Amino acid sequence: MPDIQLHEQLERQIPHAPLCLAVLPSAQAMGARVNHYISEFRKAEHNQIKSDPAFKDYVKDSYLMDLSCIRFGTGEAKTVINSTARGRDVFILADVCNYSLTYELYGFTNHMSPDDHFQDIKRVIAAINGKARRLNVIMPFLYEGRQHHRTGRESMDGALMLKELVDMGVDNFITFDAHDPRIQNVAPLVNFDNFTTPYQFLRTLVHAYPNLIIDKDRMVVISPDEGALDRAVYFANVLGVNTGMFYKRRDYTRIVNGKNPIVAHEFLGSDLDGKDVVIIDDMISSGGSILDTSRQLKSRGASRVFLCTTFGLFTDGLEIFDKAYEQGDFDKIITTNLTYQPPELFEREWFASADMTKYLANIIDFLNHDISISNVTTPTEKIHEFLNKFNAGVQSELDRELLERTEF
Repeated sequence: MPDIQLHEQLERQIPHAPLCLAVLPSAQAMGARVNHYISEFRKAEHNQIKSDPAFKDYVKDSYLMDLSCIRFGTGEAKTVINSTARGRDVFILADVCNYSLTYELYGFTNHMSPDDHFQDIKRVIAAINGKARRLNVIMPFLYEGRQHHRTGRESMDGALMLKELVDMGVDNFITFDAHDPRIQNVAPLVNFDNFTTPYQFLRTLVHAYPNLIIDKDRMVVISPDEGALDRAVYFANVLGVNTGMFYKRRDYTRIVNGKNPIVAHEFLGSDLDGKDVVIIDDMISSGGSILDTSRQLKSRGASRVFLCTTFGLFTDGLEIFDKAYEQGDFDKIITTNLTYQPPELFEREWFASADMTKYLANIIDFLNHDISISNVTTPTEKIHEFLNKFNAGVQSELDRELLERTEF
């Protein structure tokens, strides 16, 4: 559905309930920007019906809930809500990968883990105590999303997480680029939205490289493994370029750090000589695997290699990427700001951040109005429109999009 029709629906549609953003400390920076965008959106809309009782508290400077997450010296905690949630459409936003937050534990400084952040989400729900009209959890990085299936006598933490939230009364669950979205089968009657980020990758890439030529003769989209193939195929198809993939050959006779070690990356694809290559995946963890992939692509004649991943975790630090960049193994890494990004990351020449806050603000606004967001879930038309402008050289219009609501 074109953007103009969506916005006409927003003009007519009564919200499900007054909007409330319960932003946990792990996502404060993201939540502040989302709150700003929603406030600006609503100040520009519904001008003729702001006095309607159905739109009470519709236009506000802030939709943020006043809440506090308090820690005791033992590491135990509680959440205190200092503003009303009664009758509200509450969106709980948390970044379970924000390791920068600390608390005192028996005199030691302890960094918050994903387990700590998940417990805080449940504490907010418990503090609301059933008073909200609807509960929505926004968890950009799916907690325990990689522990989604059982191959031996092991826990299924991802399934347990979702079931626990559903049992606590969550109506909508929103995440991004889930490692395996089939986890929603745990609770088939609860809404589970899994959004992807190809449009944001494209927008960030072309602004970093205005001279980019996007056609099948000059660009290839590569999947680093079989698990990311669907993402690569979709992105390649909407761009109109070819695709390829790497197959991870593993040693199944032994286990190292909980998984079978990779013996080699086998490439399946066409000639790369002189072409720009985009590697697309859901996350960078330690980075060893994706850097080995980019190194092989360069050795096969690739002109430039761009690494686009939704989540840049960099669990083993940035030095390995500094060294690989100096060696010419890749040209740019693009990750979203859906998870914590340390300040030193922005000092790297090889890094670019894809801002997702306006996109997330649109998602929340549409859901609050109970409006279909299928075109946001799969933004094919939006990508084609952007590509047409870029290929036509209409740079002024692309720059103007950064200021408009229709630019996700």
